[in-house]
Order: sequence, then structure tokens, then C-alpha cells
Amino acid sequence: MALFRTALTELAGLNVTGVVHNYDVDAVPDDLSRAQLPALLVLPVDVEEDVLFRQSGGGFEAVAFADGARTVVYTATHLLLVAPVSAGAGLRSHLPLLIDLIDDYFAALGDDVTLGGTLLEPVRVRVEPGVFTHGERPYHGCAFRHTWVMAV
Repeated sequence: MALFRTALTELAGLNVTGVVHNYDVDAVPDDLSRAQLPALLVLPVDVEEDVLFRQSGGGFEAVAFADGARTVVYTATHLLLVAPVSAGAGLRSHLPLLIDLIDDYFAALGDDVTLGGTLLEPVRVRVEPGVFTHGERPYHGCAFRHTWVMAV
């Protein structure tokens, strides 16, 4: 059973009001046009070299009891890209939309905190608004850093 893959696909299916496209790992475009924004990209890898608080999955973590459940901790990034960084329109012009999309994101995630039952515990998410490079361009956006506990 491919639980990690299933959880990533469930994440890609998250219906966030205001998001034009939501890309699963096998459909992430190399570049985005303005017509594709705002977009959410499911990325099971780090998206920036200099993330503020680097965190990785805990790997296999067995509980202290011999007959206890075996779990694995995964981290994944759901990257929200709102608009390309440009000289004509700064962060201030995109900030209201970004804040609204962050609120809408958590409203949608609140409807399914275990991603279709693939997670043993409700998802934990760290929110990192900022500028993120995708392809060759920087974008205003937000990285939602997910931590998932799943059964092995």
C-alpha cells in the first residue's frame, strides 16, 4: 500500500477557495504563467535552501512497546504561489490576497485533517509566508510545511 503517495494525492485534491490550480507531484509544471496563479504545488522535497526552520521526517519511529504501532513521520511542502515578484507590484499589492488564501487554506484543510484517513494523527502545519523561487522566477507566496504521522 502506497500511503505516502496516497496522502500526497489527497493533499493535491484539497479544494481551496481562490486557488486556480492545485498540482500533484506528477503534474508540477516547470514554469507557471499568470493565468495559472494562484497555484498550490505538492512538493515532497525542500523548496528553498535557506528555510527558516529546517525540519526533516523522523523516519521509522517504533513506540517503546514491542507490540505497539510502528509509524513513520513524513514532511511535505504544499507551496502556494500567488504572483511573480516584479518591480511594478510589490508585496503590499499581493498581501491581502495572500492572507485570504492562507485563511481559506486552513478552512479547507479543517474539513479533512487526516487527508482521507491516510494519517494516524491530524496534520501539523507550519506556515511560512515569503518569496519562493519556482523555475526561474521568484513568487510571493506561502510554504505550508506539513508533518504527517503514518502507519507502516
